[in-house]
Amino acid sequence: MDQYYSQVYHQVSSDLENGGVNYKAGLNSNSMKEVSVNGKTPQNISSSIVRKKSDPVLVSSNVRFQMLGYFLTNLQEVILGTKLAVLFPAIPLAIAADYYKLGRPWIFALSLLGLTPLAERVSFLTEQIAYFTGPTVGGLLNATCGNATELIIAILALYQNKIHVLKYSLLGSILSNLLLVLGTSLLCGGLANLKKEQRYDRKQADVNSLLLLLGLLCHMLPLMFRYAIGEGTATDFSTLEMSRASSIIMLIAYVAYIFFQLKTHRQLFDSQEEDEEEEEKAVIGFWSAFTWLAGMTIIIALLSEYVVGTIEAASDSWGISVSFLSIILLPIVGNAAEHAGSVIFALKNKLDISLGVALGSATQISMFVVPLCVVVGWTMNIQMDLDFSLLETGSLAFTIIITAFTLQDGTSHYLKGLLLFLCYIVIAACFFVHKIPQSQISEGRPFTGLFAA
Repeated sequence: MDQYYSQVYHQVSSDLENGGVNYKAGLNSNSMKEVSVNGKTPQNISSSIVRKKSDPVLVSSNVRFQMLGYFLTNLQEVILGTKLAVLFPAIPLAIAADYYKLGRPWIFALSLLGLTPLAERVSFLTEQIAYFTGPTVGGLLNATCGNATELIIAILALYQNKIHVLKYSLLGSILSNLLLVLGTSLLCGGLANLKKEQRYDRKQADVNSLLLLLGLLCHMLPLMFRYAIGEGTATDFSTLEMSRASSIIMLIAYVAYIFFQLKTHRQLFDSQEEDEEEEEKAVIGFWSAFTWLAGMTIIIALLSEYVVGTIEAASDSWGISVSFLSIILLPIVGNAAEHAGSVIFALKNKLDISLGVALGSATQISMFVVPLCVVVGWTMNIQMDLDFSLLETGSLAFTIIITAFTLQDGTSHYLKGLLLFLCYIVIAACFFVHKIPQSQISEGRPFTGLFAA
């Protein structure tokens, strides 16, 4: 009998350790038929008790372990799957700095550091969702979320009526993509491929250059109109109306560009895929990616609010102009992931992809985010227009023209990249010494409510 119970104990223990309970096999063994009490063996009773009372616990425990394992896998892919993960602690530090009312420059700096990995992870999550939604919806999602950080900062600056911060940050994002991101990509790619001829498809560059020139025209017309007619209330009203009409045209052009890119001429933008490598697959599920994306968007909105609310204090404390912080520092943070990706592809001599990253992002800011802010400001009764002032518009004009000339022959070398990068350094130096009165940073009519007339 003792030997029999020992067998039962070892059988149940073995089944529990292996995660699956095979009670029928145990009950039908020859050893368990030797003893019977009222038609039931002790083994039947024992297994019945275990099955009724323990099976739900085992199933529930397995489900919990599976959910925990699934969450840890997602956590590893989303949070630890980037080299920028070391900057994630800046997020709770920024929140703590705001909660304990520490210095506002500290909140600004920590928020910028926290936004850097978040911007990169948003791009990763949109790519994961694109695996499940198909190329068209995935392309639209990437086009919408590709500059999520810049868009959120712009909307919050608009809501707080900080028009200069808004214009500076959007202008800086365009300049950063065209001169810093593209310039360093061509420079690094040229140095890494000195003995190879670097070529790219001009068609993609021509399309983006035309869109950027259209956006430049819409920026220059309000500026030239104001200088031609002169200052005055009537001029301000006309400039505002012209900007709103131009913004609608720009949004229509951007929708046409998306249709052109994803439908009718998609081959122009898929010209250099890695056919020799294995097809990539999603590493997390659709709903997991969607949930992570929603959560990170909320955190980006919180940190962006910190950035917009503390930028003037950081400017005063550090002795650096608001224009430099907005045009140079903020875009570097927002474009960190795109910058790294573009350089990596250029090092591999895949210039079509590098151009797609840099030019595509600049086009999206110029033709989608800027006019969208004008339209949103229209609904909020805020005077957001396309007049970015003379110095800012001139910098934008020369940047677009220089970039278009640089890309006109379909070939590249390191000198082109170096010159674009030096152009960015010159513009950065200009805005480093550029000072504007604090009273102009928040100029514009006060916010009176959503959709106010």
